[in-house]
Amino acid sequence: MRTIVTIAGIGLAGALGFAALPASADPIADFYKGKRISVVVGSSPGGGYDTYARTMTRHMGRHIPGNPTFLVKNLPGAGSIKAANFVANVAPQDGTVIGAIQRSAPLVEILGQKGPRFKSAELNWLGSMNNEVGILAVLKRTGVKSLKDALAKQVILGSTGPNDTEQYPALINNTLGTKFKMIRGYPSTPPAHLAIERGELDGISQSWSSFKLQAGKNYKDGNYNYLVQLSTKSHPELAKMGVPLVFDAIKDMKIQPGFTKDEVETYFRLMLATKAMGRPFVLGPKVPATRVKALRAAFKATAGDSKFLADAEKQRREVTPVFGDELQDIVKKMASAPKKVLANLDGLIKYRGKAGKAKIEMAKHTGKVTATKRGGRRIVINYKGKDVTAKVSGSRTKVTINGKKAKRKAVKVGMSCTFTYPGAGQEATNVDCKG
Repeated sequence: MRTIVTIAGIGLAGALGFAALPASADPIADFYKGKRISVVVGSSPGGGYDTYARTMTRHMGRHIPGNPTFLVKNLPGAGSIKAANFVANVAPQDGTVIGAIQRSAPLVEILGQKGPRFKSAELNWLGSMNNEVGILAVLKRTGVKSLKDALAKQVILGSTGPNDTEQYPALINNTLGTKFKMIRGYPSTPPAHLAIERGELDGISQSWSSFKLQAGKNYKDGNYNYLVQLSTKSHPELAKMGVPLVFDAIKDMKIQPGFTKDEVETYFRLMLATKAMGRPFVLGPKVPATRVKALRAAFKATAGDSKFLADAEKQRREVTPVFGDELQDIVKKMASAPKKVLANLDGLIKYRGKAGKAKIEMAKHTGKVTATKRGGRRIVINYKGKDVTAKVSGSRTKVTINGKKAKRKAVKVGMSCTFTYPGAGQEATNVDCKG
């Protein structure tokens, strides 16, 4: 009898226990609850890629089950190849790291250039909050009003790496015979625009959406000539101004020996596929498919979020979203292009002239150290009431304490330090401390 009661009791307790269990949980919400997603931006602070990333991360968490928080980190270098390599090979492959990389990065890999340690078609593309129309803009003082004018006159442009700023001028030079000269070494486009203001550069190749925000007084005063739109589809603002698409300009120009107009158009169309990618966000190749699907859905919801759209408008950023499956298809088609075409294009987007070296105006900011991170690789000071960060290289940054050479990890909170660097968030050439 006791045995029967005991068994019945166990059965009742088991039944009660089963009844007390919650309904089937959401594995996505369970995973992301309490988590923080890192967004690794492959460009310096202040540019278009950085701005889109920071604007998106202020809103996307509301649309992910579990409502994770976000942290944006900048990892510039080699036209975002450094950041893409990190996302593909170093970052956890669990959906907690998103890359915000330059749209030229996948093509660099597809063309077989040195540097990438990933396969673009194997990455999981999340989406872009806009597609882009590029512009080739030069100051009116050059007297250059069209690509034809650039056949006879040298125009000096700024480069921030193997990306839109250099690849399109190189392609135009190599197929059409223009004389654009590149000055390399600008960490991002804002310093290049400062160089234009100082008279060191004549212009820049850049996305129209960022150009309007960064070109400053020269843009507002109408001091630019816009030579071509770098896109397969005309932008309404530029069309109204009469700026031709690059394909229309090609029709009126003599093609360099060894090419046909059809071949040149093919090269431009392949390159311009990346323009449709806008400011792409990407996940690592081994992120579980269920989390890729959830993050793509959250990205799509964010793109239609009224608060996000109001924030983007406040930042003066266009929102014309391209979603993950579309980006995946664009990359797949680029990767499947004939090898001979890719091999030819690889050579054509490389600048063949003697490039100049950028003159970077250094800032000096002094303040008390409020934090050090990663063994001194990041040092934060309070400058004029705001915390500013310097990146500190173990080999390139000279660190001194009380006038004596020191290691970066010797810098401590409370010391007074002076950063010499291009600007907040950039790598310092010197960190001089007292204390």
